[in-house]
Order: sequence, then C-alpha cells, then structure tokens
Amino acid sequence: MSTPPGLARLGRLWALRALLFGTLLFLYLPLLVLVAMSFNDSRRVTVWRGFTLDWYGRLLANHDLLLALGNSLAIALLSTLLSLLLGTLAAIGLWRFRFPGRGLLARAFLLPVVLPEITLGVAFLIFFARILPWPAGLPWPFHLGPIVIAHVAFSFPFVAVIVRARLESFNREEEEAARDLGATPAQALRDIVLPHLRPSLAAGALIAFTLSLDDFVITFFTSGPETVTLPVKIYSMVRFSVTPEVNAASTLLILLTLVLALVALRLETRGVKSPAGIG
Repeated sequence: MSTPPGLARLGRLWALRALLFGTLLFLYLPLLVLVAMSFNDSRRVTVWRGFTLDWYGRLLANHDLLLALGNSLAIALLSTLLSLLLGTLAAIGLWRFRFPGRGLLARAFLLPVVLPEITLGVAFLIFFARILPWPAGLPWPFHLGPIVIAHVAFSFPFVAVIVRARLESFNREEEEAARDLGATPAQALRDIVLPHLRPSLAAGALIAFTLSLDDFVITFFTSGPETVTLPVKIYSMVRFSVTPEVNAASTLLILLTLVLALVALRLETRGVKSPAGIG
C-alpha cells in the first residue's frame, strides 16, 4: 500500500525541520553552555554549584581586561570610520564610472572576503615587519596603527559590497533631475545619493565594527606586547585555564556581537525592502 502524497510531503517537512533543529543545536549548544557556566559559583567549569554574578564583578575589576576592551573598542571605531569612507567611495566609483579593468577591480574587492584570515595575517605581519616597520613608543592610540590598517583592509570590502548592492536600486533619473535644476555633482551626491544609501551605510558600519571587534587571527599577527585586544586577551587567559571569568568575558563579547549583528541585519533588510530613492 503506497503512502499518500500529502503524508509523504508532511514526513519530508518534519524531517527537514528535525535536521535544521539538530544543526542549530550542534552549532549553538556550546555557546549556551558557555553562557550558563559564566554564572557558575565554582572555579571548575565542569561542576555546577549554584548561581552567582561574582565573576562579572571580578571581570569588571580586572584592569588588564578593561585595557584590552578599550583597545578593541578604539580599533573598532577607527577602522569602522575608515572602512565606511573607503568602502562607500569604492562602491560609488564602481557604480558610476566605466573604465578598463572595472570588472576585475570589482572582483578584487571580494578577495579579503574569501581569503583565509591567517593568510591575511601573515601578509600583514611581513608587511609591517619588513616593508613598513611601525615606530615604537607611540602614545595611545597611535601605537594601534598596524591593527587599524589591517582591519580596514579586511573590513572595507564588506562595506563596498553592501553599499554597491544598495546602489543597484537607485534611480539615476533623480540625480539627473537634480543636476538639471542646478545642483553640482557634490550637492547631488549629498542630497540625493547619500540619503538613499543611509540604510546600507548603517549596516556596513555595524558589520565593519563587529568584524573588527571580534577579529583574532589578523590582530594576533599584527599586535605587539602593548597592543592586546579583548579577543587576544581572552585567548591568553584560556591558554592557562578556562575559568568562569573567561566565560563571563566571552559572554559579554557574544552579547555585544549579537546585538550589533542583529541591528545590521535589520537595517540591511530595511534598505532592501524600501522603494528606490527612499532612505
């Protein structure tokens, strides 16, 4: 006796749902365990002895960890501003102008997106060690320069891809109408094009900030003994022992990353759905 088609489709649907649930559980269960153990009233992360917030208090009193957090935030802010500027200019240039090698250049912007980070990290290490040695003894935050440059080179292609995708929905006739009414190219760009790009600019900035804040591999190769960032600091703590204090620091980093990623996704989705010419 054959299975009815409707019942077979229902069975496949439940099988796909079970596969999806199992995949998500496999990916995110370790993170949930890490978050839960950050509230554990024991130094042993394998034994649960009760709920406590003491590890977060110790975390906020850790001067070295707070310094690493300050370095990460400063690097993320600087690299985000520079990535937003360079990525927007690159996207507008590729969208507006036609020149030989334009397609090749557009594909070249995707290289930092697809290349392994360790390859970029080694390349930047050689660059700053052999080609452009960075002066030592600079005051904060200037000694963070190599990390900022590396993060900008890694992040701004993401901004360029997002902004260029938004430009594809722009109605060029609006800019031409502004030019016919006497607006200069700079005025048309400021008053017509940039308002249309506002959602993609916000999404690109948040993604660049998140990438910079979370990055470990490139930062590990370009940082010095006085330029420890939060991911590198957490890695050094894990090398000696995994304590609830490490779990607390990781939880805060996960929470901040999750909030920024959700905001960026929301803004990018809003930009895609809004009509052309409306920011």
